[in-house]
Amino acid sequence: MHGSEALFDVLSLLLAAVVLVPLFQRFGIPSVLAYLAAGIALGPYTPGPVVDLEVTRPLAEFGVVFLLFAIGMELPLSRLRTMRRYILGLGLAQVVVTALAIGGIGHFLGLSGAVSLVVGLTLAFSSTATVLAILVERGEAVDHHGRIAVAVLIFQDLAVVPVLVLLPLLAGQERHVAEALALAGGKVVLVMAAIFVIGRFLLRPAYRFIAGARNPEVFTAANLLLVLTVAWVTGEAGMSMALGAFLAGLLLADSRYRHQVEADIEPFRGLLLGLFFMTVGMSINLPFVADRVELVLGLTLGTIAVKAAVVIVLCLLMRVAPADGLRVGFLLAQGGEFAFVVFGRALELKILDGGLGQALVASVALSMVLTPVLAGLGRRLSLRLAPERSGEPIPQTARHLADHVVIAGYGRVGRAIARLLAEHDIPFIALDMDVDRVAKARDDGVPVYYGDAGRTGILRSVGIERARAAVITVNEARQAERAISCIRQAAPKLPIVARARDRIQEQVLGDIGATAVIPETVEASLQMAGSVLRSAGIDDEAVERSLKGYRNRRYGRPKE
Repeated sequence: MHGSEALFDVLSLLLAAVVLVPLFQRFGIPSVLAYLAAGIALGPYTPGPVVDLEVTRPLAEFGVVFLLFAIGMELPLSRLRTMRRYILGLGLAQVVVTALAIGGIGHFLGLSGAVSLVVGLTLAFSSTATVLAILVERGEAVDHHGRIAVAVLIFQDLAVVPVLVLLPLLAGQERHVAEALALAGGKVVLVMAAIFVIGRFLLRPAYRFIAGARNPEVFTAANLLLVLTVAWVTGEAGMSMALGAFLAGLLLADSRYRHQVEADIEPFRGLLLGLFFMTVGMSINLPFVADRVELVLGLTLGTIAVKAAVVIVLCLLMRVAPADGLRVGFLLAQGGEFAFVVFGRALELKILDGGLGQALVASVALSMVLTPVLAGLGRRLSLRLAPERSGEPIPQTARHLADHVVIAGYGRVGRAIARLLAEHDIPFIALDMDVDRVAKARDDGVPVYYGDAGRTGILRSVGIERARAAVITVNEARQAERAISCIRQAAPKLPIVARARDRIQEQVLGDIGATAVIPETVEASLQMAGSVLRSAGIDDEAVERSLKGYRNRRYGRPKE
């Protein structure tokens, strides 16, 4: 391809994104559907300009890579360990049961055993890119149903290797099935162990050195180098590049550089992920779909129905709340981008015939297009099943508050702060994620609402831009960090006072953007010291003067 043709393709993609994404968002339609529509418009199966799919596809894959890297940074190893029941339990059960169900239906309808196995296993996988994009866009990636969906997707990425190994075996190119699968499994274990060992011992010292240079361009280059290197290593080992990027994100999840890394990769992630969805849209063969609309629609709806039912039942068996199980089931009901690779390889190996392969690819693409609709349907059904989970909506009047204090967390500390603010007639509004706590406060007439202070939309609904200060009192460290980051982005000059468990968390919250951080361990020590001084005969005025002096030296004046 000539340089001018490549440039024209890039301009066409950018123009389609700039026009369609804002238009769709104005009508409340997710941006994922806008990118898919742009891809359909620029694909080879519609009139008008045509973008070369083979040129854009390699770049588009990096969108998924950067998205998985960002998700990995949201899931430190400590949290991932708590998810192992969902990764190894629900993830394994979902792939096996779905593959058996879909493969069994295919065999009943006349497909051979090998074809049924390939189709069942491939359609068992969901679209990592589409699901995570929706979770991130709606701020649900760290919600309970979001974490369960991510856990299943992690297992699916791990299961990529044996499925790829299985294809030549089914085509008769390999005879030693057990040996090939064992070799592939050993390779996965070795590569993952090497990534974690090298990362643990080299990554953080390297980042400390790079950050010490105080050069933003070098820091951004280091982030890109990390993501692409680990993705390349896992790709060369036969695994998905996205899985490697996820592992790289895990290595940085507990580091103090996490938030700066997220800010650096955000533009790459958004643009390249949009490009990925455009390539999905370009791959939809509209004339073929029109000619065999009954077959494609039957495959699409059948896949969605089977996968949603399997996931919902498995979630119930694992004692997941029915409302969360519904949301996870509808989120994971579509086919995945991995199907394009598997079905393409199966066509090359003559396992699938051309007509069935085209129909399967079209049905997978169509199911991915329907994902935002399915996610919205799952959310509405879950709220009907458990309406109390949504809490009382934040009223429109809160959007017009001014010169007030926003309190994130209405537990023991948050309630004490609210009482003191009320005594001095300072208006405030509090956010909390505990439905019972919110309901009790509302019964007492206190302006407390169900909401996550780590979401920009929620913060804007409580007038964060016009507030006089924000107070972060939540217990969970990640939630506190996310809240401070979002508040700092929404209101760059707003004073933020945060509560910390210890000096380590004090440093982290201060680096993120908190104006003043109060460690509970220090305050407890001061209270004890005051009691000791009074019991030793020191008068109250001298004690208070000593404590005040220590606080001034310890905390300093709040930063503007």
